[in-house]
Amino acid sequence: METTQPDVQAEIATTIENNAVVLFMKGSPQFPQCGFSAAAVQMLADAGVTDYAYVNVLADGAIREGIKQYSSWPTIPQLYINKEFVGGADIMRELQHTGELARMLGK
Repeated sequence: METTQPDVQAEIATTIENNAVVLFMKGSPQFPQCGFSAAAVQMLADAGVTDYAYVNVLADGAIREGIKQYSSWPTIPQLYINKEFVGGADIMRELQHTGELARMLGK
């Protein structure tokens, strides 16, 4: 059964709504499948966050495209904290350098 676009958007929204921290990434935190996803996982770890939800966009093409539409952001990974879109690895890196990422994560 093919997932329809409204279903994908609803699934993404539910995931973000139900988790304080969500990382949409390629692969998993244990086995990231791209350098940017690996960097995002490392930045979360450096900020002291080990318990967060993640979605492997490589497992579902509809989610992979749907998250880009949901956020109006063209790249993955994408980080959400407390239901708010933060950005990708580049934005996370900037926030990490200023200490803002850890503050946003409550660390």
